[in-house]
Amino acid sequence: MKPKLEVCGVSYSYHSLEGETLALCDISFTVDSGEFIAVVGPSGCGKSTLLSLLRGLIEPDEGEIFVDGAPRVKSSSDIGYMLQRDHLFEWRTILGNAQLGLEIQGKLNSTSTEKLRNMLNTYGLGSFQNARPSELSGGMRQRAALVRTLALEPDLLLLDEPFSALDYQTRLSVCDDISSIIKSTHKTAILITHDLSEAISVADRVIVLTSRPGRVKSITPISFGDIYKRPLERRNSPDFSYYFNKVWKELQIHD
Repeated sequence: MKPKLEVCGVSYSYHSLEGETLALCDISFTVDSGEFIAVVGPSGCGKSTLLSLLRGLIEPDEGEIFVDGAPRVKSSSDIGYMLQRDHLFEWRTILGNAQLGLEIQGKLNSTSTEKLRNMLNTYGLGSFQNARPSELSGGMRQRAALVRTLALEPDLLLLDEPFSALDYQTRLSVCDDISSIIKSTHKTAILITHDLSEAISVADRVIVLTSRPGRVKSITPISFGDIYKRPLERRNSPDFSYYFNKVWKELQIHD
């Protein structure tokens, strides 16, 4: 069975009047279908650049990216992208915001709208369909942004620190909520985060990048068994501190 995603020897440099800055160097890893991957590393190591490459917003200088065995540029697989901010439009209702991607892709019809209403009900937003974003809490807004992304039925989800704008208590709750939703829908996901505890609580594997230029330093499998399924439950597992210390040491070791 082919991996959902293959990143093979990818490198990327930023260019300016001052010269060339190598951001990522020889990045290689695979992601299986339904797997949840977290990527951590020092600030400026190229984590967000990696997501931009996976989404096709920029192209690698070297290497290739495959989705379902096909080059990303030729793949028919849909890739969803969830950013740090929810980017909900205040002049639209929550339902209107959730419909935006479907509108842009010409997929909005009675069937897709009914599916969307059902998703909003499932994820606790049913009674807020006609509300404006300013009437919702930060956590509810992020759930609305997730529904907007899932409405397009993406095969792969890219999450660029989607909880970082929330206060700590809300962040824990929303991370638990959204990560559980993603896993229940069996989506393949890659999360970029600065929060090591967050990475360990949600991921099946944690990829550690070096400081710039980012290289893959280590890949740590995470397993808490069937007892600890949700992120908040994982944080209470006796093994949580073991994984935290293991990945923390990788981050502290200089190349």
